[in-house]
Amino acid sequence: MDEKQQEIVMGLIINGGNAKGAAFEAIKAAKDGDFETADKKLESADEFMSQAHNVQTGMLTAEANGDHAEVNLLMVHAQDHIMNAITFRDLAGELVDLYRKLAAQ
Repeated sequence: MDEKQQEIVMGLIINGGNAKGAAFEAIKAAKDGDFETADKKLESADEFMSQAHNVQTGMLTAEANGDHAEVNLLMVHAQDHIMNAITFRDLAGELVDLYRKLAAQ
């Protein structure tokens, strides 16, 4: 794996991990009734996901232009981080909404 691929993999892992972490913090804030922080954390998670998406888009563009990326265990692991972060972010949004409804009762 060359240096460029390592940067791509690390960008995906870091942004995916940061997105998941921010989403988890949003759930904790909502559980404590701090919905302003929860909303900010969800926005932060979305920003990290956007950065990861930009990395993926770059990979797809390069692939479409004939620059084939080596698929190895680290790349699979990085993509797994992104998929988990997406799922966790979606779930966090639902949980924040649920806590918001419970607090309004």
